[in-house]
Amino acid sequence: MPDSRLKKYLDKKRRTVDAALRRCLPKHAALPPVVHEAMRYSVFAGGKRLRPILCLAAAELCGGTAKRVMPTACALELIHTYSLVHDDLPAMDDDDFRRGLPTSHKKFGEGNAVLAGDALLTFGFQLMAENARRGRARPAAVLDVVRTVAEAAGSRGMVGGQAADLAMSGNGKNRNGEKTPDALRKKLDYIHRNKTAALIRASLRAGALLAGASPVRLNALDAYGRSIGLAFQIVDDILDIVGDKKLLGKRGSDRDNDKLTFPALYGLEASRRMARREVRRAKNALSLFGPRARILNDLADYIVERQN
Repeated sequence: MPDSRLKKYLDKKRRTVDAALRRCLPKHAALPPVVHEAMRYSVFAGGKRLRPILCLAAAELCGGTAKRVMPTACALELIHTYSLVHDDLPAMDDDDFRRGLPTSHKKFGEGNAVLAGDALLTFGFQLMAENARRGRARPAAVLDVVRTVAEAAGSRGMVGGQAADLAMSGNGKNRNGEKTPDALRKKLDYIHRNKTAALIRASLRAGALLAGASPVRLNALDAYGRSIGLAFQIVDDILDIVGDKKLLGKRGSDRDNDKLTFPALYGLEASRRMARREVRRAKNALSLFGPRARILNDLADYIVERQN
């Protein structure tokens, strides 16, 4: 569990992000109502708001303010939620529950879930573009953010990782000609660094870019994001096996789908060691910030200690 200082920080930022999301998302009754209802349902079904919080924390660490980057922070949560809505579909992970509630396609039907995910993704980019006006960010910085997030969310990032994950599911360990342990390790690393870590890295970079961070600071936060993103997914793999399903709010589906995961390839204890190693790397990357990076250091610890 996070210590009291971090818990207060996370709770405060989560409430701030939720309030901004409620203001910016289309109302239920706005046409087409079923899509907007599905969008709001999926966004407000719970969640840690980790990606927007990382965006805010990076901006503040680099001399910016949460208010100025809030549109982009909200955009990152919408893009993350879109990925979860599509990830739960029968053609993907085929999950009926997320965060203890029926998944979007179970409540609204597959077609509407697909459309809601599409709408969340595209609205996210609208919010990022509006950050030049609503957050008074430099247009050049906003362009850098849009490019960064688009790459992280697309075929060279999250979509690419999901495609590789889908291709490696359901056929045992000798999948698609990947017959050697070294080939499987490389494939697993590719999946996790793109499916999960890419958007986490982009969240930190987006906040720093909007705050006008120097290249040295951007590189440090990029290295931090790369490590905590990988650690986050390793812990997700572990919790899929040993986690309390009530706390997780979903059934563990990785083993059912015969997915390539860190515990499947390395075992639980080795996976835990690897997650802790990535956290150490993340903290080392922040050394140039000194004690001002305390929140991000604490967040790195929280990622490996969390229970859901």
